Amino acid sequence: MLAILAAGVLALDVLTKVLSVAFLEGADPIKLFGGVLYLTFVRNPGAAFGMAEGMTWILALIALGVAGFILWISRNLRSQPWAVGLGLVLGGAVGNLADRLFREPGPMRGHVVDFLSLFDPFGRVWPVFNVADMAIVCGGVTIVVLALMQHDYDGTVHKEEKKVDA
Repeated sequence: MLAILAAGVLALDVLTKVLSVAFLEGADPIKLFGGVLYLTFVRNPGAAFGMAEGMTWILALIALGVAGFILWISRNLRSQPWAVGLGLVLGGAVGNLADRLFREPGPMRGHVVDFLSLFDPFGRVWPVFNVADMAIVCGGVTIVVLALMQHDYDGTVHKEEKKVDA
């Protein structure tokens, strides 16, 4: 499940970025759903919310570390919900990592292609994002919820035992 979901996220991310470069770069933003969503084009040299600009190589190393950690713990993965959460994060991390490795201006300095903007064509309400970013957020939320529910990735569920007064 993890591998299939990660591969699907990666394929969709790469496809949408290729289409964005082909049809959105240099074009005016496209308004959808009455202005709730805009298709626009941004090459992002940093992380979300414009943070860490100029530190692309560090972000690439972090993505490599996240992917490696997910692959390492996947050996003991026995929970389907965790497989979904980790698969989304892995696919998204590898999608953005591919941009950092292979896009301009060069290896370990590449800019991530972002093309979705909420409520404003230029990301003034919410930062412009991509499919990989959505997958990372959804996967992260899934993992946090599972952890709060005390569900471990190995399938163990921890429940508090209630004390009974005698």
